[in-house]
Amino acid sequence: MSTYVSKEVSEGMAQARIAGLRKMSRLRVERDGMLYTVLRLWRDGFAVEAAATPPLRGLVDIYEGSNLLYQCLIVASGETDGEMVYEFKRHTLATDRAPLDFERAADAPVGLIGKG
Repeated sequence: MSTYVSKEVSEGMAQARIAGLRKMSRLRVERDGMLYTVLRLWRDGFAVEAAATPPLRGLVDIYEGSNLLYQCLIVASGETDGEMVYEFKRHTLATDRAPLDFERAADAPVGLIGKG
């Protein structure tokens, strides 16, 4: 029995794999107001569909649904199996408030009650 797979069959399998990843993913990368589906995300980078995404470079935002997860500085790593792979030069976890520039005491009051 031969393990040879024709080029057409292997391309069809790669397209089906990417289509499955695209349907399952809630992750998006945003660049210049455009959103592109992230197929895979790992600690050092992410992958997008090469055919459907223009070349990305520089500062991008990664969203899960409508929630901002990371602000990232990225560089292209290479293309494999229809995926364009990007590596993080820097990725910062997004927060919903600005960082404090002072130490907040553990027993500090939450708010002040004014005179009424």
